Amino acid sequence: MTSGDRAEDLALNYLLDRKFKLEQRNFNCRYGEIDLIMWDQSYLVFIEVRYRSSNKYGGALESIDRYKQAKLRRAAEFYLVKTKRTDCACRFDILCINGNLNNPDYEWIANAF
Repeated sequence: MTSGDRAEDLALNYLLDRKFKLEQRNFNCRYGEIDLIMWDQSYLVFIEVRYRSSNKYGGALESIDRYKQAKLRRAAEFYLVKTKRTDCACRFDILCINGNLNNPDYEWIANAF
């Protein structure tokens, strides 16, 4: 298991503990990948998980630039059309995991962009 897979597992459990419900994991399409798609009450949430073991080259949050945001938006639009969920409230969250995966530091930004 890669550190990225382990970080996604941690992120999933972190959100499940906060009463999110999993819709889909690792949705892939021609526009990109969405790490987690979950329900937070009536919101369908598209979640980008980022892991950085150190801030030497910038933290996890800084790695999500406008280009990455645009890719996530296009992938989410594709998902909504594909699943015929064009009338639900949606948002984009970022869950950053920094440091050691055995004792992670979480930074969760709801409605990030």
